[in-house]
Amino acid sequence: MFDMMKMMGKLKEVQENMKAAQDELKNISASGESGAGMVTATVNGLKEVTALEIDPSIINQDDAEMMRDLIIAAINKAIAEAEVKSKEHMKKATEGMIPNIPGFDINNMV
Repeated sequence: MFDMMKMMGKLKEVQENMKAAQDELKNISASGESGAGMVTATVNGLKEVTALEIDPSIINQDDAEMMRDLIIAAINKAIAEAEVKSKEHMKKATEGMIPNIPGFDINNMV
């Protein structure tokens, strides 16, 4: 027989574990580079830029457009890497807690 109280307790546990796993996303770090390493951006699992390194050799007013393009490319690569790491983290953190329901992807919740 279906035990509603047990189900509600399990749901509360899953919610608490999801919250803890999401809170840990700020500790994930991913970097992306462009221009053969002349620009490196680092983001966390929340997709916030935490660091930006620019090789001084490309800082030139005449090449401002190129520098912008390299910065954007590095940030986008870092965000893509953070997305992969975040999904892996959430998958590991919620493994075994939620039954395998076709079409239900926990990664779409973060």
